[in-house]
Amino acid sequence: MRKLLIPIIVIVVVGIFTSLFVVEEGNRGIVLRFGKVMRDTQNNPIVYKPGLHFKMPVIDSVKLLDARIQTMNNQADRFVTKETKDLIVDSYVKWKITDFSRYYLATGDGNRANAERILNSKLSDRLRSEIGQRDIKDLVTDSRGQLMQDVLNALNNGYQDKPEEAPAAKPIENAADDQLSVNSKLPLVNANSMAELGIQVIDVRIKQINLPTEVSDAIYQRMRAEREAVARRHRSQGQEEAEKIRALADYGVTKTIAEAEREARMTRGAGDATAAKLFADAFSQNPDFYAFIRSLRAYETSFSDGNDVMVLRPDSEFFRYMKSPSIGQK
Repeated sequence: MRKLLIPIIVIVVVGIFTSLFVVEEGNRGIVLRFGKVMRDTQNNPIVYKPGLHFKMPVIDSVKLLDARIQTMNNQADRFVTKETKDLIVDSYVKWKITDFSRYYLATGDGNRANAERILNSKLSDRLRSEIGQRDIKDLVTDSRGQLMQDVLNALNNGYQDKPEEAPAAKPIENAADDQLSVNSKLPLVNANSMAELGIQVIDVRIKQINLPTEVSDAIYQRMRAEREAVARRHRSQGQEEAEKIRALADYGVTKTIAEAEREARMTRGAGDATAAKLFADAFSQNPDFYAFIRSLRAYETSFSDGNDVMVLRPDSEFFRYMKSPSIGQK
């Protein structure tokens, strides 16, 4: 009896441990029995909230799904506006799972990469459609908020003009449709909405809008050429004004110097005339004294250097005032 008790206890303990499972905070769990989602009496999928739960050992398996809000950063892509202008748009999406059973079936065992691939395809189609109805001015102003709201509503509620689906998404969605048609236990939803995947889009945001490199380079080159033309025009106008100012200044200087020179010559002439008159009046009273003074000034000028050599006749009139009176009388 004791030999059987130990194996029984081990089997019971193992059975208890295999029948228990824990759903952590931020996650939700669904139980699969033979690969099918477990449902309650009202045929609704059973979703386990965070906590400790029980399942049938061996035949039941648990799939944990992240119930938190997820962020999908899209790779910047090229879009065409209403005015046939190319733009590079960078965006991101926030989403969460709302129907865990449908999400599990539609994404192939709850694969997040598959869900984001389908979401990215639908988002790209909606952005392409919405941007194609707007021009660049609308996209860079307040109308961009309306664009994001329209894309959000279209993803959650569906749209009439169903775009062509990405090839990678078709097999997954077809498999999900087959599962749903076989079970016939999930409510029908708009095939163009993200409710088809069991998810809800919380927010759609455009991070930045840029022009393609070749377009932006051409625009920058044109702007640079326009600015250089404006700069050249301003420089030429500045040089023209500088030449005018310089010419006016030169004219003013020349005129001032000429007027000053004229005044100086007039003043000098008047002074010379006055001096000449004074000398004439003074020396006219005694011509001999005037001749004597003139001779002294000539002597002073001639012999001031001390190295001058003069070749003159001894009886020249130039030395008459240097001769003795007796000699002069003779």
